[in-house]
Amino acid sequence: MNFTSFDFAIFLPIVFLLYWFVFNRNLHAQNSFVVIASYVFYGWWDIRFLALIFISSLIDYYIGKKIFRTKNRRGRKSLLVLSLLINLGILGFFKYYNFFVSSFADAFLFFGMEFKVSSLNIVLPVGISFYTFQTLSYSIDVYRGNLKPANNLTSFLAFVSFFPQLVAGPIERAVNLLPQFEKPRIFRYENAVDGCRQILWGLFKKVVVADNCAEIANLIFSDYTNFNGITLFAGGLFFTFQIYGDFSGYSDIAIGLSRLFGFDLMKNFNYPYFSRDIGEFWRRWHISLSSWFRDYVYIPLGGSRVSKLRQLYNTFVIFIVSGLWHGANWTFVLWGLINAFFFIPLLLLGRNRNNLDVIAQNSSLPKLREFVGMVFTFLITVFAWIFFRSNSIHEAIEYIKNIFNSSFFEMPQLTTKEFIVFVFVFFLFLVEWMGRRKNYGIEEIHLQFPKVITWSLYLLIMLCIAIYAGTPQEFIYFQF
Repeated sequence: MNFTSFDFAIFLPIVFLLYWFVFNRNLHAQNSFVVIASYVFYGWWDIRFLALIFISSLIDYYIGKKIFRTKNRRGRKSLLVLSLLINLGILGFFKYYNFFVSSFADAFLFFGMEFKVSSLNIVLPVGISFYTFQTLSYSIDVYRGNLKPANNLTSFLAFVSFFPQLVAGPIERAVNLLPQFEKPRIFRYENAVDGCRQILWGLFKKVVVADNCAEIANLIFSDYTNFNGITLFAGGLFFTFQIYGDFSGYSDIAIGLSRLFGFDLMKNFNYPYFSRDIGEFWRRWHISLSSWFRDYVYIPLGGSRVSKLRQLYNTFVIFIVSGLWHGANWTFVLWGLINAFFFIPLLLLGRNRNNLDVIAQNSSLPKLREFVGMVFTFLITVFAWIFFRSNSIHEAIEYIKNIFNSSFFEMPQLTTKEFIVFVFVFFLFLVEWMGRRKNYGIEEIHLQFPKVITWSLYLLIMLCIAIYAGTPQEFIYFQF
């Protein structure tokens, strides 16, 4: 079920009313209802994979209890390894089997030997990477002693399957979300209103900005040999805006929905396109995944407490694994490597932890140095996104080669509609620049302006959603 679908528009109010007015007096009943609603939400896409998420949850629930009860360190470690093997094995089979098999065959072909392999017709379960990492965090935190196991199976099933963030995050830590299922929730009007405000902003990002940008980016990328250089550059920009509006829009909707039900999810985007260097960008983009890799991969490898050479190794591992997490294609691996190369100079110069504050913290405009850094970081990010968007490495290279020729200085081959989409993009980033100190763009706009201006803005956003929504596109990160 898609957040922007008619089905979800019916599903949400029914679930909301039952949750608060029928099941609110009993915590176990309320959590059970969350599980049922979440399984309906997920099964709407493909009912066959409900068994997969249930079995995965069941395994980690009992392994977590066993880890907690086992006092022998070797035994605890064996149980953790078992959890890792099962979860990553399931993920690897569904997401990477055909990729590794075909890559293995291509390697033999490269050396002049033909190796015949057969691929399988595997359907990738929506959101499998997200809920797999979520359950893994539970097992690891119980093993580390940072978390006690879930009190009962129902609360754990609700934690894993919670429908607002089930299929595309944020990837919640058990230490944050699980305890929220184990204590009574109270309906708070101000939280619900704030949640609705964030949902509205997320919908604008998705259906007005991302979906319209997707139409244009798809057209340009699919026929890139017939466009001039400046239009191809515009295509890269449109995809850059698309993936931000799509994924941060989903996160805003998910966080807003969670607030309607009395839950607080972690912030997943923090205005990444206002970053002054690539290190800052990765602290602000898909925060739940970046911090997951930091805490469960980078730090266990030694983090920054080792030699520079080892730090370089750890950095490359993180970026390669991050690229591979995004999809079973060498384009994603190369995208990760490109970002690693962008990051390495900061690491070597000891500047990877610069720019921890908000840009232009005490002024309305950035300083010249901040502005130059922001523009440079944005442009190299656009360059990397071209590899992410392309179907193959060859296609990405050809696309970039076709940008950098004399046709780059011609007029872009864009229609009036496409220039209008740029206006929506400008409006998006203008609002987000004004709200960059807050959790989302219009969080406190009702406190800054009179009600007539505030409600006029809300009405304008709703009208844009109703009138200028693009052709519905599936959320990009559903495929991961």
